[in-house]
Amino acid sequence: MPNNQVSSVVNSLPEALVNLIAQLIRSPSVVGAEHSFFRVLQRELEERGAKVTWYQGILVAQGNDPESLFFSAHIDRHGLICTGPNEFQYAAFVSGNRSGLLGNSVDEELMRKIVKRFPDQNVYAYEPWSGAYRGAGKVKHSYICPKRKNLIFELENLQHLVAGTPIAFADKLSITDDALIGQLDNVLTAAVLVYMFELGFQGTAFFTAEEECGNSWQYLLEWFLRFGGQTNQLVVVDTSPFPDFETAEKQDLVLRNCDANANFNQELTEKLTQICEKHNYSVTFKDEYTQKINVDRLAQGLDAFSIGSTEMGRIINGSNGIVDGTTLQIPTSGYHTMSESAPIKSVAAFLDIIINLAKLENRNA
Repeated sequence: MPNNQVSSVVNSLPEALVNLIAQLIRSPSVVGAEHSFFRVLQRELEERGAKVTWYQGILVAQGNDPESLFFSAHIDRHGLICTGPNEFQYAAFVSGNRSGLLGNSVDEELMRKIVKRFPDQNVYAYEPWSGAYRGAGKVKHSYICPKRKNLIFELENLQHLVAGTPIAFADKLSITDDALIGQLDNVLTAAVLVYMFELGFQGTAFFTAEEECGNSWQYLLEWFLRFGGQTNQLVVVDTSPFPDFETAEKQDLVLRNCDANANFNQELTEKLTQICEKHNYSVTFKDEYTQKINVDRLAQGLDAFSIGSTEMGRIINGSNGIVDGTTLQIPTSGYHTMSESAPIKSVAAFLDIIINLAKLENRNA
């Protein structure tokens, strides 16, 4: 990253954090093929003094007081996977078994949106365990197969790949005076959790796979079933989409009372709200925001938007009370594209809040 880019944000964000985000965003982590990224995370975490343990679908980093606070960030990003000779599909659909052949086809409206997201996008293939480079290409065309009702991509220069090879979208971090830009979901908050160990965080950070296809909560729950008791201290961190950058900028951070799956822990949500108020950060509750929009949509005869589905809601709903907690999210625009944009002021606010939540207020962040 050019030095002038770093200097433009160093007063708002620590230079070490910006460099870490830039480094991690260039390491592939396609949903369902996250193994090589786990290896990168393990190195970065151990260099910062964390004890790292690797389980199926989840990397666990712990300090000297692991039960003091629990954070969770998913580390998978959208990409493609080779499913046959010169055939490529959207990886989240394959990993989530959402194929028309299984009688559970993806919603066609969603597929139509995705078809338009990646014209002429540069991509590269990698070996899923080691991350070894397997060639570069470009998206030529994508379409919905009418027979299989699944999304098919045509790529240039990657005809040699074998089935099971993941293909990542080529990306790097861009920085303006106001925003961090790239395929941020969810490398951004994962990088912040790694950086927390540099500041002396002594709790537990979970890094989960396959969130984009709805599987990550199961890996997280399995860890709590192995080792945990009942906790109300899990904070799931992520980005939260808004229709444009101007709308994303209107709030510093995003909280939730609930999602489409479950109500969140009220006490922990209120605690985060109070910390935000104490530090003069503006907050939007995403469920309330969506419900207000839906009043106008229903009045116009339009379908209501979903209030969203999160890792937190899924694990609350599926754990029978074993795991509880809430979310803290960074508002962004351009969700699930190579141009997802996070306001720098929101990233700085996010870092400040979790530093306070972890009682690292006196650290030089």
